[in-house]
Amino acid sequence: MPLQIEALERTRHDDQINWITAGVMFALHVGAIAALFFLTWKGLLAAAVLWWVSGGMGIGMGYHRLLTHRGYKTPKWVEYLLTTCGTLALEGGPIFWVATHRIHHQHSDKEGDPHTPLDGKWWAHMGWILMGKSLHQDTQTLARYVPDLAKSKFHVWITKYHYVPAVAVMVALYAIGGLPMLLVAGFLRTVVGLHCTWLVNSATHTWGSRRFVTRDHSTNNFWVAILSFGEGWHNNHHAHPVSARHGLKWYEIDLNWYGIWALKKLHLARHVYRVKLSELPEDEVEKVVSAKPELVSV
Repeated sequence: MPLQIEALERTRHDDQINWITAGVMFALHVGAIAALFFLTWKGLLAAAVLWWVSGGMGIGMGYHRLLTHRGYKTPKWVEYLLTTCGTLALEGGPIFWVATHRIHHQHSDKEGDPHTPLDGKWWAHMGWILMGKSLHQDTQTLARYVPDLAKSKFHVWITKYHYVPAVAVMVALYAIGGLPMLLVAGFLRTVVGLHCTWLVNSATHTWGSRRFVTRDHSTNNFWVAILSFGEGWHNNHHAHPVSARHGLKWYEIDLNWYGIWALKKLHLARHVYRVKLSELPEDEVEKVVSAKPELVSV
């Protein structure tokens, strides 16, 4: 029986700025802007590597397709490694991230969706992060949305101290390359990664094409897919959320899927669930917009 997710109750405090979160975001963006005056090839290379490690391996392969939807299984040490990589994106710990995303799927583009563009494009992109009570470390409140993760001592611990790996990497970057390396591979990389993830919440529920008829406004967006390592094939994902592969056509580039495929070849991933358009049942095929995908803009 699928887990039924209730919407987090909104209060008057949700209309107030969370100054701690806002302060951190402000500092990160100031650092990212400053990084533009300290660009080096070494810094850019380190930023690219860490962008993939945090955004691809961590958020896409780890937080999203493994922890949230359980689209595949791995040995525990691989799960913990991918989870730690996810904390480097500074998008919160696994319990917060997974709980928020499961609620999004249950109430997608309806009352209770934490970040629907129907509440405003700015809200969907970034506003929801800045407003209301922060639940990043409140594992007791979030436990009912993620009973599987709440039972794991590791996930509870790393959710409470999710900032520690990111701070450690920032310190290491400064030790290796000084201020330029810290600003470029630390601040700039983090801010770019955050906005690429947030584009999935905002842009792929606003602009793009729809292959499947779903009960929300999810779309497939090529540019968001490129920037998020494959997360932009969002209509595919909302139609088949458990599928470890989001890009269902050969031309739908999905780097996160390629990473999962590599894990499988290395015998580090098993029970990989993958949807194939050619194998969908007839009633599902009828939902496919076969002639020309519907263009959506709200």
